[in-house]
Amino acid sequence: MEKMVIEGGHPLYGRVKINGAKNAALPIMAACLLTKGTSKLKGIPNLTDVTTLCKILNHLGVVTERRPDGSLEIAVKEEKNVTAPYDLVRTMRASICVLGPLLGKRGMAKVSIPGGCSIGPRPVNLHIKGIKSLGAQVKVKDGYIIATGKRLKGNVVYLGGPYGSTVLGTCNVIMAAALGEGRTIIDNAACEPEVQDLVNFLNKAGAKISGIGEKNLIIDGVDELNGIEYEIIPDRIEAGTFMIAGAIIGGNIVLENDIACHLTSVVDKLQEIGADIQISNENKESCNGTKYCECIVKSNGEIRPTNITTLPYPGIPTDMQAQFTALLSIAKGVSIITERIFPHRFMHVAELNRMGANIRNEAAIAIINGVPSLSGTTVMASDLRASASLILAGLVAEGITEIRRLYHIDRGYERLEDRLSSLGAKIWREKE
Repeated sequence: MEKMVIEGGHPLYGRVKINGAKNAALPIMAACLLTKGTSKLKGIPNLTDVTTLCKILNHLGVVTERRPDGSLEIAVKEEKNVTAPYDLVRTMRASICVLGPLLGKRGMAKVSIPGGCSIGPRPVNLHIKGIKSLGAQVKVKDGYIIATGKRLKGNVVYLGGPYGSTVLGTCNVIMAAALGEGRTIIDNAACEPEVQDLVNFLNKAGAKISGIGEKNLIIDGVDELNGIEYEIIPDRIEAGTFMIAGAIIGGNIVLENDIACHLTSVVDKLQEIGADIQISNENKESCNGTKYCECIVKSNGEIRPTNITTLPYPGIPTDMQAQFTALLSIAKGVSIITERIFPHRFMHVAELNRMGANIRNEAAIAIINGVPSLSGTTVMASDLRASASLILAGLVAEGITEIRRLYHIDRGYERLEDRLSSLGAKIWREKE
């Protein structure tokens, strides 16, 4: 086991490139189950979640290979196996995204109900409701979702839930319907950029899907999909995390390979808090015409309080809530964060309070009384984004911070300590 060690108080300067989006890469990798031939995916980050999904795909008859240029090649070699077992699925929530393509292409899927981060209940009922609407027979037995249905039938599928639309549920219904018969309309589809990226991949592979980025998504089933070359969009959560790193400790950093329009709500809130953020060099286009850019983040470390509510896209993402909590813990005044997606996602609060923060958690709300400074201590990471929040707090804390349970951070951030070190942070790993 390893721990992360951080010596706080060192401003950040320099340039950092944003990697491909984990939350786009995983559904697109799963979507390769629908295709014939080989797909070459560029920008797939080197993360433990990606490795886990590769193992699941290998188990399902898919060959995956990292090429010298960093791309990932995926080719389906046999289609007999339809089971994603618990031992492979248990560590990663996104592994459920093989449900839709297995059902849509092989006519059956047996997928263990997955595990993942401890951020509160995340039921799979909308996934099941969606594929049932397409004509699948579904039962849950011994911890597995077992779905059967030869060539699914198009239908109107409503995916609204108590906390908004479901991202992975939308992805599963899209993939299940892509090779189905007739037209499927997803009402209240998730609009997140990662869902849009999946649709762009499928359309390039031969699917017929319209309404990209809208609440009503229309899928006209086709007979086959083919392997293609495709580049994953940059990770807006990683970009937002680096923006907050620049804001919390101060300095001047440049984020390369960003897509500004994916982070409008985050940029707006950081500017309100006091960071100076500038967008420039919008000169490279992604596969769907979205412009890449450089994002310059300047800060003197002076943080103003604010109120934040997490919402589905284009609102502030729930995956940025923990990072904003760390930032606002040193604001000059009282801030309130309301969590509308995962109301129980506040396990990082207790650890931040161990570092000297003054945060009170009441149901789905965190009331943050800003303090002049945080103090380094030993803390435990409870989930992926909580890990990021503790690292951010460690960057600004006085003294040494040690973070344990590092396996969480490696699920979603590639070599984060090396990249922060390149910007001037004092951060490294040690054996526990």
